[in-house]
Amino acid sequence: MSLAPTGLFRYPIVQAPMAGGASRPELAAAVSEAGGLGFLAAGYKAAEAVRREIDEVRRLTSRPFGVNLFMPQPATADRAAVGAYRDRLAGEAARYGTPVGDPDGGRDDGYEAKMAVLAENPVPVVSFTFGCPAPEALAALASAGTVTVVTVTSVEEARAAEEAGAAVLCVQGAEAGGHQGTHRDAPGPRPPATPLAALLPPVRDSVRLPLIAAGGLMRGGDVAAVLAAGASAAQLGTAFLACPESGAHPLHKQALTDPRFARTELTRAFSGRPARGLVNRFLHEYGPHAPAAYPDVHHLTSGLRRAAAAAGDPEGMALWAGQGHRLARPLPAAELVRTLAAELDAARTAPSSAAGPPEGAPAAAPGAAGGAR
Repeated sequence: MSLAPTGLFRYPIVQAPMAGGASRPELAAAVSEAGGLGFLAAGYKAAEAVRREIDEVRRLTSRPFGVNLFMPQPATADRAAVGAYRDRLAGEAARYGTPVGDPDGGRDDGYEAKMAVLAENPVPVVSFTFGCPAPEALAALASAGTVTVVTVTSVEEARAAEEAGAAVLCVQGAEAGGHQGTHRDAPGPRPPATPLAALLPPVRDSVRLPLIAAGGLMRGGDVAAVLAAGASAAQLGTAFLACPESGAHPLHKQALTDPRFARTELTRAFSGRPARGLVNRFLHEYGPHAPAAYPDVHHLTSGLRRAAAAAGDPEGMALWAGQGHRLARPLPAAELVRTLAAELDAARTAPSSAAGPPEGAPAAAPGAAGGAR
């Protein structure tokens, strides 16, 4: 099944929802207007702020766009481990002159209020991260004309989302920047994650839904590879992070190609959930000690991260990035969409395309095709 008949996009290019400020209305609208599918990130925002951003996107474009929500999280954190991590962060509080946050800052991210906004003011696409809504919630959105997308990181999650009534799956590989969209977080210092190459084929064979592939995709050749593997579209986040319309902090944009930050790791250091970011001082020092406790750890560190950014110190910031970050291009979003589309066309028509994935495709590209922040 393909997404093409839905008219959601001209090009099979989805701009990943990046919570924390990167996915501004200007970015989502520019991507959609250029023929891709732009996304707003509702995570960490109040419901009324999400409503205003939806209105702003509609002011900027008449094209379809999406909104991403975080699912509420169960209270499963080890309180003693959270307390120990809070104590460990005391040095960061002294460094930046700001207190460590309150770990009990809320678990549901205003989910019900945001769902009410989307019921009152339906948008073309709504995606979910960190779990799958109840069948009744998915059915209500569908009845309002909204295409529902659930992020999955395993075959089991994909089957559960299909059974619940999701219309589309976003298949997220380990290479993706930002948070892994796992439905349940398994404790451990280095959480397991499946590369896109190993994940996309079994998901494709296990469900009948259209698939959006995500995970380290940066070039049109990468998009061609995941389409050849059975995806209907490719989701790119880090590729759009450096665009001028992105609301990412300038230090974050600069870090993508800074030789000091040459590699990425999955870590719980900043939020308590597995997320891929550039390896900096904070990730290196605190990653091994962070408990599996989301959003508790997020609340602990959010003020510290803001203070690091205000101090101009990227070593204390959450520099979310996928594995292809060194290929980031600071192009205007519309130009980047057109460039990716041209690269996709070139990869599809290249003589070598019949023999396997195009040159430049990620290791995740199967032989047979991104993340919330």
